[in-house]
Amino acid sequence: MRVGLLTGGGDVPGLNAAIRAVVKRGEGEHGHTVVGFRHGWRGLADGDVMPLTRPHIRNVLATGGTLLGTARYHPHADDGGIDAVLATLEEERIEALICVGGDGTLHAASKVAEAGVRIVAVPKTIDNDVWGTDRSIGFDTAVTIATEAVDRIHTTAESHNRVMIVEVMGRHAGWIAACSGIAGGAELVLAPEEPFDIDRVVRFLRHRHRAHASFSIIVVAEGAVPAEGSSMTYQTQLGPFGEIVAGAIGERLGAEIAERTGFDTRVTVLGHVQRGGTPTPSDRILGSRFGVAAVDAVSAGASGVMTALRGDEVVLVPLAEIAGKVKQVPSDLLEVAGTLA
Repeated sequence: MRVGLLTGGGDVPGLNAAIRAVVKRGEGEHGHTVVGFRHGWRGLADGDVMPLTRPHIRNVLATGGTLLGTARYHPHADDGGIDAVLATLEEERIEALICVGGDGTLHAASKVAEAGVRIVAVPKTIDNDVWGTDRSIGFDTAVTIATEAVDRIHTTAESHNRVMIVEVMGRHAGWIAACSGIAGGAELVLAPEEPFDIDRVVRFLRHRHRAHASFSIIVVAEGAVPAEGSSMTYQTQLGPFGEIVAGAIGERLGAEIAERTGFDTRVTVLGHVQRGGTPTPSDRILGSRFGVAAVDAVSAGASGVMTALRGDEVVLVPLAEIAGKVKQVPSDLLEVAGTLA
């Protein structure tokens, strides 16, 4: 077969491992020709094509980002977008499509599958909020980076007797915040799943600094918000593509804490640092497993499904089951984060 491959949405470490696995497994085991589309769904709609053979994937396993490039474009949301995608697939004689992405890319995949295209999707997002899979490509690297940042901030916070706020990504789910907060020993973790009460935060900090410590670390997800009826009002700041403005909640939280407590408070916004650099071994392995599973699935005639990690097993789940759903952090994990403060 001629198999198309694209990576959409935000880049994450481990994407090149998935691309490499699709090419090596597709060529070597199944005898397929793999064709890449640059810049996600936009490249597929525009016919921006590149060949993907073994020379193209040499030495990419440890490289972050995606050799195919990516873009935040969804053909079902653009007038004529689906028709343009179908025209390119017909012109390039693509018999099956593998798309790697987060919730937006996967939603687009389900719409294209409804148009009759054989599609297998692969979940990637540092937010780890794709429904139906225990883990998405990129999450482990992001948590590792965030944890290292919290570790480093501990020493300067203690040296200067400061409250240090570390803002991490996580619009709808606080997986990075919860996991890096626990691993890094943060005093407080604020996540979208549980709106916070600024008065309780302030009371906690005052008590801690009076009783036994002169510094505190707070990890806050970018999508965290104050609870309704609490004394802090805040409207989530969004950019032109609906993305949360990096640093908005961190800076506002820092200002509130400094004003209410008088403590020297500083903010560190990790932002795109969490997406960049060398993928961890776990993300390389997961990307490789998902890539192999995806090309095996299209070879077996599967369509409208997504590769997923359930425990230690890679399985296929219907795209229709995950549409519109967000995998949030379970309350017991957030409780662990709070208990260890």
